[in-house]
Amino acid sequence: MRTGLEVLMSSGYAALRGQRVGVITNPTGILRDRRHEIDVMHGDDRIDLVAVFGPEHGFRGTAQAGGSQGFYDDPRTGLPVYDTYGKSGQALADVLTASGVDTVVYDIQDVGARFYTYIWTLYDSMVAAAMAGKRFVVLDRPNASSGRQALGPVLDPRYATFVGRKPIAQAHGMTVGELARLYNGQWVAGDAGRPAELTVLEMDGWRRDMFFEDTGLPWVPPSPNMPTVDTAVVYSGTCLFEGTTASEGRGTTRPFEEIGAPYGDWRWRDALTALNLPGAAFREAYFAPTFDKWVGQTVGGVQLYVTDRRVYDPVRTAVAMLVTLRQLYPDHFAWRPDLWIDTLTGSDQVRTSIDAGHGVDDVVAGWQAGLRAFRALRERYLIYRDHGGAR
Repeated sequence: MRTGLEVLMSSGYAALRGQRVGVITNPTGILRDRRHEIDVMHGDDRIDLVAVFGPEHGFRGTAQAGGSQGFYDDPRTGLPVYDTYGKSGQALADVLTASGVDTVVYDIQDVGARFYTYIWTLYDSMVAAAMAGKRFVVLDRPNASSGRQALGPVLDPRYATFVGRKPIAQAHGMTVGELARLYNGQWVAGDAGRPAELTVLEMDGWRRDMFFEDTGLPWVPPSPNMPTVDTAVVYSGTCLFEGTTASEGRGTTRPFEEIGAPYGDWRWRDALTALNLPGAAFREAYFAPTFDKWVGQTVGGVQLYVTDRRVYDPVRTAVAMLVTLRQLYPDHFAWRPDLWIDTLTGSDQVRTSIDAGHGVDDVVAGWQAGLRAFRALRERYLIYRDHGGAR
């Protein structure tokens, strides 16, 4: 298969000819030979590359969660790098205008979770491009956790933030090109006054049933705490532990796979194993995070293993983990005081259901109506329609 970037380059940059171009990207914007697209484009006379735009973590990817690299001139290419993180609306439109570009290109590897901020950089940039009268081109890449299905609760617009601007499912099951089509068809005009002038350069040969390893593409961590494809596969579920006082594994070599708390012990692993969750297995684990929650302290819990991605449901599995953790340790389990869990799940339904003592099936049942509606909406914007178990 070929990414949108590879399709663009094979055409001699035909879709960008005669345009002053700026690219929103990060370390994932690479070719199969591991060269970065900005370095390659800068040395190619067939494209007029004049600017780079950095998202959360920055263009070269050195900033931790919630950070960026600011404005600077890239030492290798000399190109100005504009910081988009934390900007939206007219403020971001002003950045695009100041850069002097005619066309904004987006090329970042996504992992398929609503709360991964790059897909909202995509949305905000589309809105800003429409406001500034700039063309917008998305170079499509695979959904790293596959595009088989949409899973989990759908955002209630009252809970909209930068980790969820619009009502999509927690695991959306779409590529960034498909998301761009959805955004433009449903919401951009409402926020910008008109839709974006959007072009999606589609992948060639990608199927919805492909796992990332099937693509032959090299894995580059899209953010510092997304080191492997395995991380991406579980992230749309176990990131919910950010909303608790338990450690979600930041500060370990297996973030979002190792989950623990000072009060955790072998009982959690045993309770989870007894549930026979499809495609999931658990190991009793103890670790001491090197940063973030419980830094330097030993916590007990589990390491999550995905044994069969075809049947694994990351959101339901994470809910089962939350339910059992609260049931086993009711005097210790706690949500973060700022109720970040509601921001992550997109409403208070998951939290209040778990606090009411509901079982896993009842919690999951609470979001099914919204999920059915999103799946129907999603279907209208899918590009890749092979039979890969999409639902």
